Amino acid sequence: MKKILGLSFIIGMGSLLVIPNVFANTELDTIKEERTIIQSGLSDAEQELAELVSDLDEINNEIASIDEALVANQKTIDDTNEEVDSTEKEVEKLEVEIKELEDDIEIRFEMLKDRANAYQKNGGSSRYLEVLLGADSFGDFVTRSVTITRIAKADNDFIEQLEINQKELEEKQATVQGKLDELEELQTELVGMKHHLEDQNQRNDELKNELKSKEAEIESKMARLLEEDSNLQSEEAEIQAKIDAEIQRQEDLRKAEEAEIARQAEEEAAATQSNTNSSSSPNVASASDANTNTTVTNTDNKSKSSSSETKAAPAPSSYGGSVTQVGRKYIGNSTYVFGGGRSSSDIANGRFDCSAFVSWSFSQVGKSLPASTGGLVNAGQRISSSDKQPGDLVFFNTYKTNGHVGIYIGGGQFIGSQSSTGVAVANMNSGYWADNFSGVVVRVN
Repeated sequence: MKKILGLSFIIGMGSLLVIPNVFANTELDTIKEERTIIQSGLSDAEQELAELVSDLDEINNEIASIDEALVANQKTIDDTNEEVDSTEKEVEKLEVEIKELEDDIEIRFEMLKDRANAYQKNGGSSRYLEVLLGADSFGDFVTRSVTITRIAKADNDFIEQLEINQKELEEKQATVQGKLDELEELQTELVGMKHHLEDQNQRNDELKNELKSKEAEIESKMARLLEEDSNLQSEEAEIQAKIDAEIQRQEDLRKAEEAEIARQAEEEAAATQSNTNSSSSPNVASASDANTNTTVTNTDNKSKSSSSETKAAPAPSSYGGSVTQVGRKYIGNSTYVFGGGRSSSDIANGRFDCSAFVSWSFSQVGKSLPASTGGLVNAGQRISSSDKQPGDLVFFNTYKTNGHVGIYIGGGQFIGSQSSTGVAVANMNSGYWADNFSGVVVRVN
């Protein structure tokens, strides 16, 4: 009768275990589907954010180039203004010289005109002849001839000088005109550069407005990502709590089943022992004791054999001490950027995502590693979480399985590029990181 009752109890307990498992699996499948949808949306948003960050960098570079061009244009304008001032001063000086030359020509012209009038009034060449024929002696004739020649030469020299002055005036005027033409060209160029500068200023304003719009869009995206991440974290915590509660309930049922089985076994053993004692000789009892001793001995031997077969923990990472220190310079002055850390510019400005930071850290101690979580999870030997040492890679289930990675530094802490803080040291023994630690530890040698 007792065996029947015990069997009924066991069957009933087994049924109770099956029902929660079915319920848990169904709920877990539903939750996984929801997480897949959330993770897909988060991944798309992060990709879009990375593209926006790239566009932002391009806009900043373009603005920097335009600013340099504005400085160069302003210098050209300043130099042109100085040249215009210098040319205007030279033109003013030429104009003064031209005025003086014109006055001198006017004076000489009047003198020549007066002499010509006097010469005409006095009979011209016949007058010269009268002067020569009126000589009293040969000596007087020679004297008069020399005098007339000198007068004629003076008139010729005067006319030649007038021609020279007129030519000089024409050259001066040509020079002035050339300077004026150059000045007009410079002024035209100056106006053109001014318009170009205004156009560049307008373009600069447009780029700055576009930059502000992009910044607002990125901030909006980041806010939405953080909200989705927070919702995902809360849902994961709720899911984990349900799973833990279900596991605990099943464990309690299992222990109750084992206790019931043990109780029934004890009752059956006691009943069997009672029957044996009443019908068996002392020698049989001794044989039973011997069998019992043999069983204990065999159990001890199995235990010792099992203990001797336990594998020793793998040797610590040869990069442990050094690789945990190289990234500390970025603590407090870095930014998490999805897709960052893969260019010299990003590294110089402390822009990393988690996998790129780990890859960069190991490169600083002479070890080349992939820059993706998928590559890093297979980059070394997987070890038990209880054996982790400084320098080991630790993985977390964030927006996907093993979606976040950091470098274990000991004392339950790891260093990595976290989305909310940039490069920082975090505690993986409690809170969010403890809840999301995947249990995967990889040792790199």
